[in-house]
Amino acid sequence: MTTYRTPYVDIIQSAARLQMGLPAFNIPYLPMMEPVTQAIVDQDCMALIATARLEWYKFGAQSLHAVAQEYRRWERPGFTWLHLDHVPVIDEDNLEVDYLPVIREAIDAGYQSVMVDGSRLRLEDNIAATRRVVEMAHAAGVPCEAELGAVLGHEAGPLPPYEELYASGRGFTDVEEARRFVAETGCDWLSVAIGNIHGAISGAARDQKKPEARLHLEHLERLKEATGRPLVLHGGSSVKQEYLLEAIRRGIAKVNIGTEIRQAYETAMRESDDVATAQHAVYDRTCWLLRDYFGITDTRARLLA
Repeated sequence: MTTYRTPYVDIIQSAARLQMGLPAFNIPYLPMMEPVTQAIVDQDCMALIATARLEWYKFGAQSLHAVAQEYRRWERPGFTWLHLDHVPVIDEDNLEVDYLPVIREAIDAGYQSVMVDGSRLRLEDNIAATRRVVEMAHAAGVPCEAELGAVLGHEAGPLPPYEELYASGRGFTDVEEARRFVAETGCDWLSVAIGNIHGAISGAARDQKKPEARLHLEHLERLKEATGRPLVLHGGSSVKQEYLLEAIRRGIAKVNIGTEIRQAYETAMRESDDVATAQHAVYDRTCWLLRDYFGITDTRARLLA
């Protein structure tokens, strides 16, 4: 299949070409929208504003419509766009999801890119589910992200020690499967597993610091060569900076950030019980991420050139 073209696909491709990873900031609580957007504008860069299904089921995002409405209150065209993050076919609780109507609803609500997550399915079933979403999204002029491999962390119960996971390669995206997956689905971006993990979302673990993750950079290079697509890193919070920046140089064009800013908001709310204080904490943390972690301050003009 040929690569689909929209302005958002072009921007991600430009990010890959310029070796400039674009953050996608997840919004689990609606008051986070304003400070995240303002930080992106003040740092003069581009980023995605994202929400995943679990953020309106397990946090305070309420619904995909509520997120879209709040996004439009603070929207700054040319700095951000609205992305539907993980809509799983099988969710983190191993329950089947009626995913097609959710993604259709998001497209109708104005989301500018979408993601289907069939990573808990067998390869053939993931291909079939992703292809259905790609066809629906492309018909509406919307690019589609997919996932192959297991980016662990959202499941209930403790994970094995991180170093054990990394050493075993458990869940890593298979190179030949990735080659076939992209060819047969036509997805625009592919989320891969190369040592990255999601932040925990249940129990006391959701408040704990994430393990400091490493990335298998040689495996990433093989995936990039096999797929010919911009690749996506989920679980970007807590990845060691040297690994993150090298991964961006080797093919990662989009990096999802959730835990870093969610925990900033939740900690400030617990300590102050004041939304404005929590918003300020989110603003400061987002500025730090853009300026000091990603190093993309004042890069918007280059990306849009």
